[in-house]
Amino acid sequence: MSTSATARRFFDEIWSQGDLDLVDELFAREYLGHPSGPEETLRGPEGVRTYIGRLRDGIPDLIMTIEDQVADQDKVATRWIAHGTQAGELMGIEATQRTASVTGITIQRFGPDGRIVEGWTNWDMFGLLQQLGVVPHPAAR
Repeated sequence: MSTSATARRFFDEIWSQGDLDLVDELFAREYLGHPSGPEETLRGPEGVRTYIGRLRDGIPDLIMTIEDQVADQDKVATRWIAHGTQAGELMGIEATQRTASVTGITIQRFGPDGRIVEGWTNWDMFGLLQQLGVVPHPAAR
């Protein structure tokens, strides 16, 4: 399987469908993940499973849509948009029942066996907090 196909499975099957059992197949034991925000480095498949599970608990109808993807040697960069309704606690915020969409970019590095060994993600957390009503939008001028 190509690195692009594996990255696509990560977004489609793990994030959008919630198939957390697939994490063990796609991620190396020594995986290091660097998410944006207050999270510490994610370690191994268990760190990935915990992180995604926690976010999907807060937004159970989460759908990740790949907008663009570029692969070069052992890395895949994916530009994505996530959409869903905050129906549970999320990052210490009680359920708001508000729908939100955020954009982000994830870069994943693959090992020789085709598993993901490292990843970096940056996403619009501030925009999410505004859409959930936690941070006010700037006053219109």
